[in-house]
Amino acid sequence: MKIKNLIDWKLYFVLWGASVFSILAILPYVTTLQADVLQTLTIPLPLALLASVLQGAVLIAIVLLIGLPLSERLGFEIPILKNLLSKQKIEVDVARIVQRSILFGFASGIAIILLDVLFRSQGVDVMNQVSVPAWQGFLASFYGGISEEILLRLFFMTFVLWVMSKIIRPEGKVIENNLLMWSAILLAALLFGIGHLPVTASLTEITPLVIARALLLNGIGGVVFGWLYWKNGLESAMIAHFSADIILHVLLPLLLLTM
Repeated sequence: MKIKNLIDWKLYFVLWGASVFSILAILPYVTTLQADVLQTLTIPLPLALLASVLQGAVLIAIVLLIGLPLSERLGFEIPILKNLLSKQKIEVDVARIVQRSILFGFASGIAIILLDVLFRSQGVDVMNQVSVPAWQGFLASFYGGISEEILLRLFFMTFVLWVMSKIIRPEGKVIENNLLMWSAILLAALLFGIGHLPVTASLTEITPLVIARALLLNGIGGVVFGWLYWKNGLESAMIAHFSADIILHVLLPLLLLTM
């Protein structure tokens, strides 16, 4: 089968373009959050940022080449974008998907804040180490909602599910097997938490409690976003992730400024 028949190229380039935008959008947030680390660079900062953007763009391009056909094969949906890009329109309840995703995203953000308060009571206070403007948090939210969901849900969770299905070979559709689905969701959520440890390490000393905080707080979102990807499609996970980040990186900092 020719590669042009394996991938919806319109969908591919829309997702890739959105991801590149999100990579550019997070740069102000990163430069503020890791200002001390960036001062130690041996190359000019603009060149380092350009290299980072190019690396991210190439990574997403490769990930989409794998994730899109695998997700199609396993039965995952990208309903809103497919409906917009396809000549043959399908019935998609966009309002329901968006409302449900925002609700779960906000709930995830609030749950993460409450758990962070618990960790702060135990002496683990990571984010007070640096102050990031709300506008930078808003831009960074696009990266979480777009690029991280492509990497962790469309690629990693889908790939893990595909591998497990080859080993276990369940009866019926893989996407209807609860054990396999929840295993993939939890593994992707665990990776999401582990992926935040390098940034956490640049802000504070790594301790068992700090590791537990990173895994638990990020794992909450990972489980919710994975479940939404399973039940409502990729856009649902993206909207929920973006909504959670708005709570964490925009509304919370603005609220703290007024206190």
